[in-house]
Parts: sequence; structure tokens; C-alpha cells
Amino acid sequence: MYTHIYKSVASTVAYKHNGQLAKVLAACVSVTLRIIMVIEKFVFSLAVLPTYYACILCQSSFINSIFTSNVNRFVILRRYGIQETVDTQAVNDEHFEFTLRPLWEIKFSIRISSRSFLQRLVSSTILSAGMRPPVDSKIVHEGWLMKRGEHIKNWRSRYFILFDDGTLLGFRQRPENGSYNDPLNDFTVKDCQLMKVDRPRPNTFIVRGLQWTTVIERTFNALSPEDRENWVNAIESVSQSLKHESGLPTQLEQLMKIADPSPRKVSLDDFILLKVLGKGTFGRVILAREKQTDQLFAIKILKKEVIIAKDEVAHTLTENRVLQKTKHPFLTSLKYSFQTSDRLCFVMEYACGGELFFHLQREKLFTEERTRFYGAEIVSALAYLHENNIVYRDIKLENLLLDREGHIKIADFGLCKEDISFGEKTKTFCGTPEYLAPEVLEDNDYGRGVDWWGTGVVMYEMMCGRLPFYNKDHEKLFEMILTETVKFPGKLSQEAKSLLSGLLMKDPNRRLGGGPEDAQEIMAHPFFEPIDWQALYEKRLVPPFRPEVQSDTDTSYFDQEFTRESVDFTPPAQFGTLSSISEIDEQPYFTQFSFHGNSAQRQSFHQFDDI
Repeated sequence: MYTHIYKSVASTVAYKHNGQLAKVLAACVSVTLRIIMVIEKFVFSLAVLPTYYACILCQSSFINSIFTSNVNRFVILRRYGIQETVDTQAVNDEHFEFTLRPLWEIKFSIRISSRSFLQRLVSSTILSAGMRPPVDSKIVHEGWLMKRGEHIKNWRSRYFILFDDGTLLGFRQRPENGSYNDPLNDFTVKDCQLMKVDRPRPNTFIVRGLQWTTVIERTFNALSPEDRENWVNAIESVSQSLKHESGLPTQLEQLMKIADPSPRKVSLDDFILLKVLGKGTFGRVILAREKQTDQLFAIKILKKEVIIAKDEVAHTLTENRVLQKTKHPFLTSLKYSFQTSDRLCFVMEYACGGELFFHLQREKLFTEERTRFYGAEIVSALAYLHENNIVYRDIKLENLLLDREGHIKIADFGLCKEDISFGEKTKTFCGTPEYLAPEVLEDNDYGRGVDWWGTGVVMYEMMCGRLPFYNKDHEKLFEMILTETVKFPGKLSQEAKSLLSGLLMKDPNRRLGGGPEDAQEIMAHPFFEPIDWQALYEKRLVPPFRPEVQSDTDTSYFDQEFTRESVDFTPPAQFGTLSSISEIDEQPYFTQFSFHGNSAQRQSFHQFDDI
């Protein structure tokens, strides 16, 4: 088998490069592949190759095909005597078109192919290939559907054809004479999961499954309830029938698990719930110990029904995305996210020092030195978010925590806005009233500058012991933010007054940090002159205050109103136990929510309109 492979690749290389150089290159490839194949033959004889193998054969002889442009035939072989053949037409010396089926075989050949130069060559060819049903495939169901775009969330009319091998092809027009070339959409429904939903449109259904190694979802809208039922039944029928075919795909899945183990499923059963740390409209934050590692985490547990009722689904999923893709010493890190039948769970780093709000209430105000340290860590974290085109939009003392060493940990990323670089704007009215920037109140488009306004407000609170603008009546409060001048206590240094004046500038274009340099303008301000920013980032600067905790479960820096509460939950009767995982069934809002911090491949999530 290996002899055929290296000869085939050698001839392919020579075919692409005329002349003596091509022959030399082909000879080098042959020698290299001989060595690789001998090694692989020994290694995989002990592992995966006895179960499956894949190779490429040319229809014409190897020598004669070196400089020909004839139609070749690629064959994927399986030990069970089944083979699928695919024609490839040489269009010119630099371009080929391939057609390969079925999907799981392509996935298998790519996975195996990644182990050598030969198979990387094959893989790069296959990845760009179109996928069309074999000649003997039968049509199970066909008709018009509206399909929602994956990135731009508009609806497009497509004529879909479902084949008995699991192929689902979509076309702009109904194909004529059985010609299925150039489909606009090409999926497989093998091992898929289906959801019937009536949002965002009635008669909608979602197909979820694996495409290569990524979990994807496709959203379709049928013409009527009957049409939706026909499509769902047809897809379920094909998916189930493919499961009952030969055991080869199942064995293949086992092979993939050996090559690429998936992270374990996490649930609340993996934790011992200890104390309530906080509570809000959407749920609670609970201190918990992971049974397997004995580590402490703060689990943010949110009620799905409240999130849906208050239209906070998009914000919740944004928080999940941001937590997953960010890593910074002064941002709270996410270990896992998962869902139960009625709740969403974020398992996060535990900051035992509690909220900065708690400490400021106790001490009334901080020194300029202490404020400088906290302010610098906040600026460092926000600079990182801005570099990644994320605007935080909710800086306030309640969202600033202290870890065991006394460093800042920014928490609660629900109001973050993604894809906002310098010059980009958003317009949603959101945030906490006392911390809202003037441009938000004026209903103008706004950008990253809102975070620097919020930073100015919290630093003012730390050094002055009160908010720069406050009134219980929000209308009067907003008027103060828009029109009044900031007043400073006489004891503040000129550097502190200058910094706060710059951060609390009402015009975002003139605000400190409002220019293209962003955080660099703030870092260069005289108030922060004593700060070594690299040492700060590396946590080499000693915090001005270190929480004094008696044990790892000491919650003395959290409000006793919460810590005295019971951690017990009452599971909803219709869903069973609290810890039961429900990623699919009747949970269309929170699909693909789960995250495992040790996973090499992180999930991607639905994009939403401006929020």
C-alpha cells in the first residue's frame, strides 16, 4: 500500500513541475516518503491503521501519468471492501477540481492525513473540494426553504434536496435534469440534532451537527407547519437510518476520540456548593469546591427563564464569548461554562477579597497611592480589552474584585460590546446610571471612551469618597452628568485633579484616552509616573492592601446577607434534577453554550445584532 502512495505523490509532484527539476524533486519526495511510511507502518500497526486506512491510486500508470492531463481517478479504500470513486479533471497545470463523498470518509482521511507530508498534500486538496452525492443516492425530500445566514443574519430562499446518504444540498434555483453541480449549501445530516422553534420566525427549525471538527448550526424556515414537519421527519429518518448502517462510522468516531480526546462533560454534580457570595435579578454567585481538583471557584448561576423574559440572552452569550477568549492578570478567568435544564452556569476564578465597593464602604476613601495602584490595574485590563476590540461598558466598584494577593479582578462581562476598534461606534443605551458617560445619555453613537469615563468615576470615588455626580432622581442625575462641572476636594494633588478632569471630560473626543493612542495617553499622565507598567502586568508590584483571610473558604469580605443564605436549589419538576445537562432539547437560546477551560478548541457562538 505504501509503495502505491509514495509513487502517486511523486508522480503528482512531477506532473505539476515540468523539466529536470521536477524529476529530481519527485525522486526526493519518493525517498522521503519511503522513510516516513516505514516508520508510520510500524507505529500505526500498533494503533489505528489496522482498523482503517486510506490511499490514493491513479487510474493511468504512474510513469505515464507524470506529464499527462488525463482524467484521473482517486479511490478511498476501506478494509470492509467498500470503496467510493471520484473523478478529478485536470483543468490546467495549477488547478484541479475534486468531488469526494461521503463526508465522514473525507473527515477520516484528513485526520489520518495530518500525520505526514503526503497526507497534508492530500488534505489541502480535499479541503477545497466540492461534495456531491454519489450517483446511486436517492432523493428523500426536496423543496423550498428560507435559510438564515451564518454571519449576516438575513434570510435567503434556497431549494434544498435531502439524499438518503445524509447529504443536504441547497441551490438558488431548482436543479434541472439531475444536475447537482455548484450547490450554494452543502451539509450532512448524519448524527445531527433537530430543534423546532418559533423564534425568530414561526415554522423554524435548527439542524445542529459536526462539520469537520466544529459544531455548527443551520437555521431554516419552512413555508407552513406541515412543511416544517415533513422536513423534520425526513431529516430524522435519514439520520436514524445512517446510525443503523454498518458499525464503521461508530468505530471511526472511536478512532477520532483516540486521536483527539474531547474534554469531559461538566455539571453541578462535580462541585460541592459552599456559600452564597452574591445575588441579583438573574441568579446567584456561589462559592464551590471542585471535587476532582479540590480547587475553589465562584459559580455564577443564572435562571434561563428570567434571562429570556428580560431579553438578556444576547448579553449573556456575549459574556460567555468574552470570558472564553480573554486572558489577562486583572480580568476574571473562566474555567467552565455549562447549562442545566433551567440554569446557565459560569465557573470562574474565585476572588476572595470581595468587591472594591465593600472595602470603600468600610474605609470611606482610599489614599492616592492605593487609588493609583488600582487605577493602573484597571487601565491595564481595559487596554487589553480595547486591543482586542472589546468595549467593557460597565466599569463600577461592584464589578471590581480583589484576589487573595490584593490585585484587581474585573468581573461581569455581560455588557461588553465586541468588534469596536478606534473610530467604530455603538449606540445601545446600557450601563449603570451613576456611571453613564454623557455621550450615552445624549443618545449619540459612542466608542471606547465610555470605559475611560467609567474609570474616572471609580477613581473619583476612591479618592473623594463619593460619586462625582449623584441624585436619587435619575432624570436629575443625568442632567448633572451632562451639564455640571466636576468639583474636587482641596486635599487632592494637582496630578490627581488633572487625571480625573481628563477622564471626566464630557466631550469624548477630548477625553483622556479618547484618541487613537487609547490607554497610552492615560499611562503617560503624570499621575501614573511612579508606575512601572511592565512590572505591574507581571504582578511584581506589591499591592497596597492584602485581604486577611483565615482560610481558603473565609468569606468575611462578602456581605453576610448573602453568605448566611442556603445554597440549596429547588429543581424544576418538569426538567428533573438540577445537574442534568440539556444542551439541545427545547433550549434554542443557549445552544453551544458549554466551554471547558482545558479544551484546545474553543467553541464559537452566534453573532447578534448591535446590543
